[in-house]
Amino acid sequence: MGVQVISRDGKPEYAVLPWDQYQALLAAAGQPAEPPPAVSGAAPQPASEALPALTRLGPLREAKGLALDKLARTVGISPSYLAMIESGEREPDAAIRRSLAWELGVPGWGDPS
Repeated sequence: MGVQVISRDGKPEYAVLPWDQYQALLAAAGQPAEPPPAVSGAAPQPASEALPALTRLGPLREAKGLALDKLARTVGISPSYLAMIESGEREPDAAIRRSLAWELGVPGWGDPS
């Protein structure tokens, strides 16, 4: 099973799995299958246009008094990966952006992509 576990504060908080595997779990539990979620006709904006620049993450983190390693561990990523996000070397996925938004209280980064 291709399950991704998302942790917060070192504890598992969410499990993400492919839709077909979710449907199989529903069937195994005797639950009715769910229709796929509706997709709006509007094309989503690219993350770089819809969200504030992630390069502002470092100053926001420092303004909150959070050490890089503490924020990284809270979000469930390595400090080196967070440093790469802050420097613009890496683009985090939606789950990490939501976690960062939650921890920093930044609206917009928590929006679904």
